[in-house]
Amino acid sequence: MASAPDTDALVSYLVKALVEHPDDVGITRRDGEGGTTYEVSVHPDDTGKVIGRGGRVIKAIRILVRASASADGSDATVEVIG
Repeated sequence: MASAPDTDALVSYLVKALVEHPDDVGITRRDGEGGTTYEVSVHPDDTGKVIGRGGRVIKAIRILVRASASADGSDATVEVIG
């Protein structure tokens, strides 16, 4: 059987692959009753790249992270702080 996915690493990989300033990426994990929330902060010039036109990119990231977390039987979402 395959091992459970590492959702923390997935969030980091996806966000750092999108931005021009990967050293400025900060990810804070907050565990709550409703699941895990990943708060992502990026360089101001990269905020639009993470959100995407009409929110398409962040929506796709949230889908991938939620699918990864569901493999562990939990829920997760991603919020862009700026």
